[in-house]
Amino acid sequence: MSFSLVCMKVLACLLFALSFLTYVSLAQPLRGFLIDCGAAVKYSYNGLEWQPDTAYISTGISRTITEQVLVPTLATVRTFPVKNNLFKKFCYEIPVDRTRKYLVRTSYYYGRVNGNVNPPVFDQIVDGTFWSVVNTTDDYITGNTSYYEGVFLPTGKNLSVCLASNTYTDSDPFISALEVVLLMDQLYNSTDFKSYSLSLVARHKFGYDGPHIEYPDDLFNRYWQPFGENTFSPSSSGELAVSGIWNLPPVKVFHSRLLTSTSEPLVLPWPPGLLQSADYYIALYFADDQTSVPRSTRTVDITINGVTYFNNLSVTPAGLVVFANQWPLSGVTNLTLTAAVGSSAGPIINAGEAFRVLPSGGKTLPRDVIAMIDLRNSFKHPPADWNGDPCLPSRYSWTGITCTDGPRIRVATLNLTSMGLSGSISPSIFRMTALTSISLGNNSLSGTIPDLSSLIGLEILHLEDNQLGGVIPASLGTLTRLREVFLQNNNLTGQVPSNLAGKAGLTLRYSGNPFLTPPQP
Repeated sequence: MSFSLVCMKVLACLLFALSFLTYVSLAQPLRGFLIDCGAAVKYSYNGLEWQPDTAYISTGISRTITEQVLVPTLATVRTFPVKNNLFKKFCYEIPVDRTRKYLVRTSYYYGRVNGNVNPPVFDQIVDGTFWSVVNTTDDYITGNTSYYEGVFLPTGKNLSVCLASNTYTDSDPFISALEVVLLMDQLYNSTDFKSYSLSLVARHKFGYDGPHIEYPDDLFNRYWQPFGENTFSPSSSGELAVSGIWNLPPVKVFHSRLLTSTSEPLVLPWPPGLLQSADYYIALYFADDQTSVPRSTRTVDITINGVTYFNNLSVTPAGLVVFANQWPLSGVTNLTLTAAVGSSAGPIINAGEAFRVLPSGGKTLPRDVIAMIDLRNSFKHPPADWNGDPCLPSRYSWTGITCTDGPRIRVATLNLTSMGLSGSISPSIFRMTALTSISLGNNSLSGTIPDLSSLIGLEILHLEDNQLGGVIPASLGTLTRLREVFLQNNNLTGQVPSNLAGKAGLTLRYSGNPFLTPPQP
């Protein structure tokens, strides 16, 4: 695939690019995961294969919607308990290629599954990045499904998509469907996805009033909504042999357009609605079949809220896209297209996409993530929210842990006292070298105390009232910052290490271990 790229800098930190790509046949099956949340069996619908969600999540309750629905993906939901779970996240874990970006779409249809008249308001998170608040009330009142879409680069071998209660959540969060679709490298590739993600605000086919466009017309099952009915007179264009254009919009979006005469500007309230003050990725798509003014030259000037977006854009039958990586917007937005000086035809536009640019939330240090996953797997009945990133977003860290701040996010403390745990303590805990406190008392943990000699900052170790066996590691006595070691009421054996018993400033408790002998005097 070859392309030419023309870039110019207009205003600080704003980069525009114009791309023309040689057409390549891209007919291919959708690659990714289409998950019907709460469903029990696989099925096919509209040429796509949907699967149940049980392979990707271990918590929540599958429930059936009692209201009549038009599509099978809305017939079931998975709900998550709101009680005692403020800012606790419940996550789907999807296996991915961490070097590739993915389209993520969540769909919601309430169906009064919780018994309340209105659906709950809650948060959604991808990996360590806060994505958005989910508020489906207006759509549900009008009988519509709500969906949210974004583009994300995974931070690990699994991509986590999570729901969490916030202070406005008054009943159990729910989800109807989850789609995670692999994107080709050239889509939205001017964005640095190691630093940013994209959250869809608008994607429209202009001058069109039919049903939305999706797969197989769009190879990645992006939804292109109609725009232009009731406001402008749509004008259908003929078939266009549009070249493969950057971001690979479906050819069908070029089969309609909005246009005016040379004397009239084309003013669109787009993206529609009130926008949050933020930076936005904006892509505008153009193609001119020249049927309205044959053998014309169509050149367009583009402004957004009166600020020049692009001047002297030459629109041809080959098609093109003009995009901005980070364009600041807030509130009501007007997109204005006018005929440039010397143009013999009026302005035209076929389609547009707008995404809010999300700064990446970062990730917990991988060695700590691996250790926490191993610890989770060694426990029986770990906390239900132990999925996704352990530390991030910071408000939604896993139950029982606190984390450090700064560029290297580490797990700092672990407190699962009286949590009803059984199983054992994974030896991988030695990887978590930023730990200052471990409190696992009053559970039913068995096995031995793992080697903790690498935890040089450890100050508190509480393992009392469990079923731990084996000897007390002598290496505990080498930890210079250790202040408290509580080991009472276990099944420990051998002798208490003398370097631990005689350690100055240390409170050591080990009573209630019938097979443990005191240290030598």
